Amino acid sequence: QVQLVESGGGLVQAGGSLRLSCAASGRIFRVNVMGWYRQAPGKQRELVATTTTGGNPNYRDSVKGRFTISRDNAKNTVYLEMNSLKPDDTAVYYCNANGFLIGTMQAFDSWGQGTQVTVSS
Repeated sequence: QVQLVESGGGLVQAGGSLRLSCAASGRIFRVNVMGWYRQAPGKQRELVATTTTGGNPNYRDSVKGRFTISRDNAKNTVYLEMNSLKPDDTAVYYCNANGFLIGTMQAFDSWGQGTQVTVSS
């Protein structure tokens, strides 16, 4: 009932930058937390950054000072600005959003399809 569409991944050299975007659509009453997770080959999915409706960010330690998460509440869109990228940042990045649906007020927790970020050394 809620779809997340990501964009902005790609191949970049170490030290470079990328900007990811994720737009949520569907029968949305309210989106609470939006965030980004990543999964590298052979590893578990891990939190990268999240942000609340009020814009309070939370980052994993390894990306602090390099990544910035932001959101446009009117567009139900979250962004991830990634600077000073390292080869260790290579992974599939997934968008996540949770909130409530219109009408039923049923809670939702949705994931995007993922976008590949590859950082070459």
